[in-house]
Amino acid sequence: MNAEDITRYLTELNDELRAMEVKGEICLYGGAVMALVYNARPDTEDVDAIFEPVRSIRIAARKVAERNGLEIGWLNTAVEMFLAPHDKKIFLDQSNLKIFVPPADYLLAMKTLSARANTMDREDLQVLIGDIGLKSPDEVFRIVESYYPHKEIKPASRILIRELFDDHAERDKTENQA
Repeated sequence: MNAEDITRYLTELNDELRAMEVKGEICLYGGAVMALVYNARPDTEDVDAIFEPVRSIRIAARKVAERNGLEIGWLNTAVEMFLAPHDKKIFLDQSNLKIFVPPADYLLAMKTLSARANTMDREDLQVLIGDIGLKSPDEVFRIVESYYPHKEIKPASRILIRELFDDHAERDKTENQA
């Protein structure tokens, strides 16, 4: 689903909640945020989120899924087990659904810890690093440690972050020579 689809499904979710006379809150993560907020990717397979009230939003999400031919888990809470305390800001404020997103540094910390090969994680990390304006891998590692002080960054993730900065330095060098 692309950013337009996600926006439409969230609007339908709001409509379902209004019909149920329920007010809800949802905080988005992962690919959905990268597509909606940063225009960093064309699509995502699902919408990672946490939300309240859980039961009502699950019922509403199921109706949205059935109406649009989506998997029942199009809106899922699997991300919940990876969360640490963080700020959030309102992305969309609809009549019955407030939609929040975390700040870029928090997304960067999550993405660094969960980075996987052969996914959009590399591109997502580049976008977040650029958005925050970081200049070194150590700045990334400090952000991760500030949110997740007891989690170890996988060696593969450390290598990936270093490669991103090396690639950036190489591009800068090439541009300066041109």
